[in-house]
Amino acid sequence: MVKKNSCGKGMTVGDDFTREDTWRIFRIMAEFVEGFETLSQVGAAVSIFGSSCLKPENEYYKKAERTAFLLAKEGYAVITGGGPGIMEAANKGAQAAGGRSIGLNIQLPMEQEPNPYIDTLIEFHYFFCRKVMFVKYAKAFVIMPGGYGTMDELFESLTLIQTCRIKRFPVVLLGKAYWGGLIDWMKNSVLEKGCISQEDFDIFSVVDEPEEVVRSIRDFYKKCGKKNKK
Repeated sequence: MVKKNSCGKGMTVGDDFTREDTWRIFRIMAEFVEGFETLSQVGAAVSIFGSSCLKPENEYYKKAERTAFLLAKEGYAVITGGGPGIMEAANKGAQAAGGRSIGLNIQLPMEQEPNPYIDTLIEFHYFFCRKVMFVKYAKAFVIMPGGYGTMDELFESLTLIQTCRIKRFPVVLLGKAYWGGLIDWMKNSVLEKGCISQEDFDIFSVVDEPEEVVRSIRDFYKKCGKKNKK
């Protein structure tokens, strides 16, 4: 039996089946299985997020590299989105420190190429599968300056902690000048209107230097007595 697709071209029912939602389940399962099998062997890790647009001469690129270097020296693997910019800087810093450098690359229409500083690379088609891996295997999130994608990861982590879907873990924003306007808006508008509580600001911290990032994570787990949050 031949049907017409949206382009008006003929295709068989068998071809059509591979384009339906039920068929996609198998691809989704495959992405979860690969992610779980690979990352379950990593141990304590920190996920670092930030813009793909920032170049090596940018101050935040340099701070991301330094932050990852210090975290690797602390014994953490470093997980990034695997692309350029801040992700590249973090993978580069982790690799330079002799730590484990992991990239969770996403397949995009504009084709995001993995950066060259990744030791363990996993490719994802679905954003939501990738996001599960960032959260499940991270003992902390470090949020560098970035755009929509970075803020998506930031607010997802805050939401999961706020709603007790996961146990609390450090969420550290680096760059007081960059994040200050957003935080002021949250206080002056979101908090003021009663949409969040004052205690919700305790879920994250804001620092300016890589050393402060490491100290924040170290202090958090010193109080908890362990690195295992899951």
